[in-house]
Amino acid sequence: MTDKKQLSLLGLCRKADKLSLGHDASIGSIAVARAKVCLLCSDASQRLKAEFERAVSYDDRNIPLVFMPFTMEDIKNATGRNAAVLTINDEGFARSFLNLERIRENNTGGKSTV
Repeated sequence: MTDKKQLSLLGLCRKADKLSLGHDASIGSIAVARAKVCLLCSDASQRLKAEFERAVSYDDRNIPLVFMPFTMEDIKNATGRNAAVLTINDEGFARSFLNLERIRENNTGGKSTV
């Protein structure tokens, strides 16, 4: 149930223009300190994961990085765009997503944030 809520929230973020989808848009949001949380799909490459681990922690940015259980196809269905990485660029939406992520982690016993 939480998975559906998270995907729905990403769709709302997209409609509210508070979501950066894809590599270049996400790097841009991180670079100008607009990103509040960075999300990586489960089928993102190891190179992409390593690149964004560095990007979110560079120069003490401390942007939360979440390894989502969703595939790029799930993101495409929720947002209308195919992307392996995305950022939420609104504090309220980011807080809501992270709260849902904590609930999902507690229910599954897994940890997906860095």
